[in-house]
Amino acid sequence: MKKLYYLFSLTILILTGCESVVTETVTYKINEPIFMSTETFRNSVKVTNEQHPISNIGKMCFYNDYLYISEPEQGIHIIDNCNPSNPQAVGFIKLLGNADIAIRNNKLYADSYIDLVWFDVSNPALPELKGRLDSIFPTAIPMTQNQYGIDYNASFSGLNKGIIVGWELKEKTEKVSHYTGGYWGGVAYNDLTTSPSNNNGTGLNGSMSRFSIYNDYLYSVINNYMNIFDLSTDKPTKAGANLYIGRNVETIFSYKDNMFMGTPTGLLIYSVKDPLKPAFQSALTHVYGCDPVVVENDLAYVTIHSGNLCGQNSNELFIADVSDVKNPKQIVSYTMTNPKGLGIDNGKLFLCDDGLKIYNNSDPQKLISNQLAHFKNIAGFDIIVHNNVAMMIADDGIYQYDYSDLNNIKLLSKLPISK
Repeated sequence: MKKLYYLFSLTILILTGCESVVTETVTYKINEPIFMSTETFRNSVKVTNEQHPISNIGKMCFYNDYLYISEPEQGIHIIDNCNPSNPQAVGFIKLLGNADIAIRNNKLYADSYIDLVWFDVSNPALPELKGRLDSIFPTAIPMTQNQYGIDYNASFSGLNKGIIVGWELKEKTEKVSHYTGGYWGGVAYNDLTTSPSNNNGTGLNGSMSRFSIYNDYLYSVINNYMNIFDLSTDKPTKAGANLYIGRNVETIFSYKDNMFMGTPTGLLIYSVKDPLKPAFQSALTHVYGCDPVVVENDLAYVTIHSGNLCGQNSNELFIADVSDVKNPKQIVSYTMTNPKGLGIDNGKLFLCDDGLKIYNNSDPQKLISNQLAHFKNIAGFDIIVHNNVAMMIADDGIYQYDYSDLNNIKLLSKLPISK
């Protein structure tokens, strides 16, 4: 799966080694921005009950028996899941630039590149657009389709042209000067990217989410910052200045009065006892990788996997004691195949790894020997568990499992994803 990139910087690397200067002609490839007028972009939202096949996996949220699936940058699929054995696609919200969603009290909140948009989902099959906060995520830009960097100057000096909605790969040739003894390092780019509760009318998010709701507030992590929105009125409002978190936060999970965040350099814990003033508590810095975390009964479960942009090549599951959020302690780690999303329900751990693995975690030290089931040959991405149903999104479909009988966990349905 391609990652969603945000702010990049284009850098020409020059090292000094000697006093004489040499000029060379270099050729390189780079992504140039494609702009859409602001008016066209903001008028492109469309809600329909027509069938719209899912063609790419993304974040998901479960609310009042409906699944809301984000298709990266395209929009949100609405799935009637009243009968998990026979889920039905009933609607689609065309929402350019969408990546994350959260739901509270029949209001669905979603990012749309630089904007925050919200809908009334009282009628789940036909949401009603209610409003938009313009330019609230100013550095959000589309994913690239290749390994090349973006033209930073063209992207962020040309914002008067509209909204960046895509990229065109171009080849450039230019002259670069450097000192002999040093070198020109070419074009480099820096990736600055990138909670289950069903109480009080709040949806359940998957573990990969960058949105989390706590009481009357929506917390979002994009790039190195946390945004806080007050949801106590019909129109959400920005609640104070962005909080600099750093470390390229990728996921966020709410547990008790704390936010647990996955970053490339470790697990971060912030207290939100004062919702408008999140306070740093600690970092479990030897858990490297920006993959997700879930927490239950003061145990945090963190996965990291290779093949991403988080700077590590390990594939592991970590379990940590977070009863003292100021002093979390790693209990154990397990080598996995390529773990991604995970969920936890009353000591039952669900892990997207080499398919779907399900464990009884009554004793973290004996987790592997307490495997309850393993469904193989599925490229799982994320999972939500609720009311004895595990809802997993994978490369080829949405799989649902009944785990009411732990001795006979069974597949209920598969809703295909079209590639």
